[in-house]
Amino acid sequence: MLASLKLIDLVEKNAEVIAQEWVEVVKKNERTPHYHDLPAEKLIPRCVEFYHQLRRMLMSSNTFEETQDYFLKYANTCYNEGIPLHEAIYALVMMRRQMWLFAEFQATFITIVEHQQAIDSITRTILVIDYAVYRITQHYLDLLKKESKQK
Repeated sequence: MLASLKLIDLVEKNAEVIAQEWVEVVKKNERTPHYHDLPAEKLIPRCVEFYHQLRRMLMSSNTFEETQDYFLKYANTCYNEGIPLHEAIYALVMMRRQMWLFAEFQATFITIVEHQQAIDSITRTILVIDYAVYRITQHYLDLLKKESKQK
């Protein structure tokens, strides 16, 4: 288990750098136009927080429950900024992708065993993102219903 945390350790140590790289990508991506004009100073802390919460979410005995509060907050932030649901989710997917690209660029996982352990970590991270998609979508729909009733 300890060795499989190598990816998470790397991400935590380099969260700010990876977040800056993510901001550059999300602000240019054609699938995330609502992010293009948001200031980096606003986006970087959001991404850094995700990277710092990741260990807790991955190591929990109940990953689904452990992710709920964080992704509820994420959903609220995105919704209140007027970011469409599909862009909020895609930006999260890009956070996941950016941490893997950073690790690959660092040539962190040299041996086959280290590579397999990294794949195990990323597989768990994908599970967290799957739970995020569920929670974020659910919350957006709740907010839209509430908004509709107020009109």
